[in-house]
Amino acid sequence: QVQLVESGGRLVQAGGSLRLSCAASGGTFSTYGMGWFRQAPGKEREFVAGISWIGDSTRYTDSVNGRFAISRDNAKNMVYLQMNSLKPEDTAVYYCKARPWSSAQGMTVPGRSDYWGQGTQVTVSS
Repeated sequence: QVQLVESGGRLVQAGGSLRLSCAASGGTFSTYGMGWFRQAPGKEREFVAGISWIGDSTRYTDSVNGRFAISRDNAKNMVYLQMNSLKPEDTAVYYCKARPWSSAQGMTVPGRSDYWGQGTQVTVSS
């Protein structure tokens, strides 16, 4: 069973950049598809970005495509979300997700075998 801990969230001005990190432990990290979701106040949790367990494919929600980039470092058991050109509508709690043997596409929807972190707050001021 894998444990996930997110970090890197903070207050940033619109147009700025942030890099979120997710540290994984307790499992074989290289066998997990990884993803980022976010939840804004009063809204449902939504998919942001995903990367396959092999690391050869990624998926993004349309609203962040071209601005955000997901990556993984299997040697460090880390997954990252580089966020550029941030907008106030990106404000949310960002959650890291892991699923065994998942493709990037598979990370876009909830599943029974998903593991979640506790979240990190990102606030973008206008």
